Amino acid sequence: MLLRLLRTHLSPYKPWLSVIVVLQFAATVAMLYLPSLNADIIDKGVATGDTGYVVRLGGVMLVVSLLQAACSVVAAWFASHASMAFGRDLRAAVFGRVGTFSSREVMHFGTPSLITRATNDVQQVQMLAMMTCTMAVMIPVMMIGGIVMSMRQDLGLSWLVAVVAPVLGVCIGVVVANMVPAFRLVQERLDGVNKILREQITGIRVVRAFVREPLETQRFARANDDLTEVSVRAGRWMATMFPLVMLIANVASVAVIWFGGHRVDDGSMEVGSLTAFLSYLMQIVMSVMMGTFMLMMIPRASVCADRIGEVLDTRSSVVPPAVAVTGTDLAGVAGHLDVEGVGVTYPGAEAPVLHGVSLSARPGQTVAVIGSTGAGKTTLVNLVPRLLDATEGRVLVDGVDVRQLEPEVLWKRIGLVPQRAFLFSGTVASNLRYGNPDATDDDLWRALEIAQASDFVREMPEGLDAPIAQGGTNVSGGQRQRLAIARALVRQPEIYLFDDAFSALDLATDARLRAALKPVTRDATVVIVAQRLATIRDADLIVVLEDGEVVGRGTHDELLATNPTYREIAASQGITEGAAA
Repeated sequence: MLLRLLRTHLSPYKPWLSVIVVLQFAATVAMLYLPSLNADIIDKGVATGDTGYVVRLGGVMLVVSLLQAACSVVAAWFASHASMAFGRDLRAAVFGRVGTFSSREVMHFGTPSLITRATNDVQQVQMLAMMTCTMAVMIPVMMIGGIVMSMRQDLGLSWLVAVVAPVLGVCIGVVVANMVPAFRLVQERLDGVNKILREQITGIRVVRAFVREPLETQRFARANDDLTEVSVRAGRWMATMFPLVMLIANVASVAVIWFGGHRVDDGSMEVGSLTAFLSYLMQIVMSVMMGTFMLMMIPRASVCADRIGEVLDTRSSVVPPAVAVTGTDLAGVAGHLDVEGVGVTYPGAEAPVLHGVSLSARPGQTVAVIGSTGAGKTTLVNLVPRLLDATEGRVLVDGVDVRQLEPEVLWKRIGLVPQRAFLFSGTVASNLRYGNPDATDDDLWRALEIAQASDFVREMPEGLDAPIAQGGTNVSGGQRQRLAIARALVRQPEIYLFDDAFSALDLATDARLRAALKPVTRDATVVIVAQRLATIRDADLIVVLEDGEVVGRGTHDELLATNPTYREIAASQGITEGAAA
């Protein structure tokens, strides 16, 4: 998976990578050339007292050093740009894929895990890409070149290289093999910490209201301690790597000086060659250390890449049709909604959420759906805009199965006010224009008037430009609902879906809002999900759901007279048949 991500998302930057390879190769060759020049200066210049030779080769060394530095700097510049662009593209790919997910896939991964995968996981892979661009060429060239150049200096000491390289490889392999499972656990525990932290920040009011701060502190401490324990375990293996490499390098250096000193003493090796051999051995060890540094990053990056790959390889259960019905195919038909024998069963569930549900709604008609908690009301509404798909039956908009409609055409015909009114960080105007980006200020004020929200918006000093915090936490629940309703009104759709959108409103505001909605929705289809009978008693048709099935349909008076489930709901709200009359 790691190689696939690197290959896929770095491929657009092949010209940059080619430049990096050339520059890194040139810089490494120049670095390998320097010890040989230094050996010649010592053996042929210093030993013979030839100052001119020393100056000439010293100038060559200076030029080679400047060339090596320039190539390294330019290669690092290109590598940083390529790796940052790689991270940007990978984050965009993850974000784009998550944007296609239905609620089923989002629930499968979990919001905290998706956030971690799009941020921390991508960053880990991006860091590895950076190291790959800067070291992938240098490491093998320096290692192989160092071995060849050291053998050119003296074959009698080359056995040391043959011993050092395998020992380093075995030691590093053992460490890396233990780091991989540890880093996998680190990412999983990090998901857990993010989950708890997100819950506590989002639900801080509930925590304080029930005085559960000590319990939540302990809960976070347990998750934090679990993360710390695994991180320490991975860190110990990581911390073992460099001392181990340095120990082997220092032992090898002592061995070179010991055995090389004897060879210099018996005249079979020059002092300059011994110095160059030692330099090449250090370069070999340095290449191993750089490789070690990359290997330290590969286990964690590999785990992160697998987690990113899970997101990128997951296909949404709500897929666009191969041959979509477009808006031109629906000319002359608008606002017709039909639900035919719909059933929904979530993966792993023992029983369906909905079974055999049917209803029809036409322009100018208001259809209400009511039922106890868990009856499947929200699931039914979510089928219309394809937030999830039915597992049996079908939902028709303007006579076409929603699974065959072009998504943009479907969404433009629907104005949804969800059960949980959510506002985005920005301003009142920016939130309302989610419904229609081209809406004028007059359009926004008109929608606010209908939604009974204009009064409190006018009281804000900035009016339409008043800031809205993330999730709309700086306004009350009722104000948030009214702004969400205004957002749907700005869209001016053909089908309005109100999923318990009036629950936070007082009875007077609810009545005024519904009265203001009537002339606006006269030519539109309106579907209302509600718990409060006062909100839906004037609906043209009321559908009663119980345990995912339709157990009654009719007007308020008809259901009150004939349907036990509806009568039970009415009685719980103090409404009786006599009171209705």
